[in-house]
Amino acid sequence: MSWFESFVLGLVQGLTEFLPISSSAHLRLTAAFAGWHDPGAAFTAITQIGTEAAVLIYFRKDIVRIVSAWFKSLTDRSMRGDHDAQMGWLVIVGSIPIGVLGVTFKDQIEGPFRDLRLIATTLIVMGIVLGIADRLAARDEAGGKHRAVKERKSLKELGVKDGLIFGFCQAMALIPGVSRSGATISGGLLMGYTREAAARYSFLLAIPAVLASGVFELKDAGEGHVSWGPTIFATFIAFGVGYVVIAWFMKFITTKSFMPFVIYRIILGLVLFALVGAGALSPHAGESAG
Repeated sequence: MSWFESFVLGLVQGLTEFLPISSSAHLRLTAAFAGWHDPGAAFTAITQIGTEAAVLIYFRKDIVRIVSAWFKSLTDRSMRGDHDAQMGWLVIVGSIPIGVLGVTFKDQIEGPFRDLRLIATTLIVMGIVLGIADRLAARDEAGGKHRAVKERKSLKELGVKDGLIFGFCQAMALIPGVSRSGATISGGLLMGYTREAAARYSFLLAIPAVLASGVFELKDAGEGHVSWGPTIFATFIAFGVGYVVIAWFMKFITTKSFMPFVIYRIILGLVLFALVGAGALSPHAGESAG
């Protein structure tokens, strides 16, 4: 991998990680369209450490508060009813599904799941799911002529059951094209949470999963065509760009709909199907050189 490739891929990772359009799919597609080697699951996981560092800084006050309350609750029973302490446990519980499934399906994630036809399918299907969830949220918020405005849930109402559902939604992002934020936000909206609450828990829930995945994949960083230098460079690029994107996205979702992302996902999926169907792009483009 050249330094230019690592710069572009780091930029793509930072731009797409927090948007509901799938960063892993865009890294895979960028390489395929440019005629580069597939950067692979290890490169993706490690560069995600950069974007998660942006989450740690952006939500630093929330994280310090949650971690502090959680540790206190281990020895102080009076703290176990504290919302922040409970949130610490819920992040742990919600991280179990992706941890178990990530290890179980590691070979598939690094192989068959990177087929461009599967990515096109998940882009479209999850785009439709996000669109439905967004419409339901908009209907509750707007009410109607014969329907009162329905108040949606905040994170204070999050329990173990919903935390696990969020976790299984996040685990779906092991398949490129699903999108970690897209799946968890969709799940949250379908369960009745506000856009802001679903997005905030989505980002907090991703921290242990992404960091663990990145550390786990460190051993493979120097293998194949991807070397340490470009990988680290791409990770720093992803961090800088990711911080800007997450700040913008958290403001965007308070007043805007997810429909632009829904339309983009569906169009990209259809274009990808058309290119593969016409023979202009191989469903395994770049994989042979892995």
